[in-house]
Amino acid sequence: MASSEVGTTVVVVTWRGVGHVTACLDALAAQDRPHRTLVIDNASDDGTAALLASHPSAPEVVRTRRNTGYAGAMATALSVVDTPYTAWLNDDAEPAPGWLGALEDSLEKAPTAAAAGSWMELPDGSPQSLGVRLSGDGHGVDVIEERAEVFGFCGGAVLLRTDVLRAAGGVPADFFCYYEDTDTAWRLRLAGWDVVSAPDAHVVHRHGVSTAPGSPLFHRWNERNRLLMLLRCAPGRIAARELVKFAVLTLVLPLRGKPAAANFRFGLRSQVLAELLVRLPGTLRARRRIERIALISRETVWDAWAGV
Repeated sequence: MASSEVGTTVVVVTWRGVGHVTACLDALAAQDRPHRTLVIDNASDDGTAALLASHPSAPEVVRTRRNTGYAGAMATALSVVDTPYTAWLNDDAEPAPGWLGALEDSLEKAPTAAAAGSWMELPDGSPQSLGVRLSGDGHGVDVIEERAEVFGFCGGAVLLRTDVLRAAGGVPADFFCYYEDTDTAWRLRLAGWDVVSAPDAHVVHRHGVSTAPGSPLFHRWNERNRLLMLLRCAPGRIAARELVKFAVLTLVLPLRGKPAAANFRFGLRSQVLAELLVRLPGTLRARRRIERIALISRETVWDAWAGV
C-alpha cells in the first residue's frame, strides 16, 4: 500500500538481527492497521540483508554503510518518512496485532500530545516500561504503573507526530544508542507538547539482544548521553551540577579501590569526560537551537517533572 494511503511509517532498526528480526516483521505483518514498514539495516554482516530481502512482507530497506546506532538510524529514517506518524520499534520487539491501532487512536484522542508510548513487557510477562519519568538527578527511569503520568517514552516502541518531531530538532544522531528517546521527549515538552502512554498498545520486548545491558559499552553510552541530554535540555544550573558531580566522583574513584559496577570504573568515566569535552562546542550550539524553538522554559519543565 502506498505511503499516502497510510498514517504511519513503522521504522525498525536492526543490526545483526538475523536471529530475531523475523519475529518482529511477522508481528508487524499481522497488525490490524495499515502502515508502511521501513527497516534501517545498520550495515549488518550476518545475513540480515538476505533475510530482509526474502521476508514475505517485503519491507522497504535502507542499508547504511556503517553501524550508526539506534539514534543514527532513526535520524536517517526521519529524512525519508512521508507519513503523518512515525513509529520507532526495536528489532527484538513483537507488537500485538492491535499495537499500532492503539497508538494511533491515542494520538488522535490527544491533540496536544506529540508522542504515545507503548506498554512494553519482557518475555516472562513482567512489565518493562509504559513510559519514562525524570529523576531528580536527570536520569530517565522506566514507569511500570499503568495510571502514572509519564515525562517521556521508551524509544523501543513509540508513535510520534512526524512534523512535530522534525520541528523539535529530530533525533540526536550522534548519541548512537540510549537516551535519544528521553532527549527527544524533553525537547517535545520544551516545545509545548505532551507525551502520553497507551496501555493497550502491547509489545513483548526481548530487551538488550543487540547491546548487552550492563556491559562497559552500555554504561559508557548511558553515562555520556545522560550528560549530553542535560547539557542540551536541562536548566544550566542542573546541567552544571550533574557534570561537576560526575567529574568529582570520577576523580576520587581511584581512592576507593576497584569498583564492582562498570559505570564506576575510573577508565570508563574518564573516557566519558573526554568525549563530553570533544562534543561540548557542538552540544552548546544544539542547546541554543533548542532554546530558540522552546515555548516553555527549561526551569518550568524541570520543576514540573524532575523527581516526580
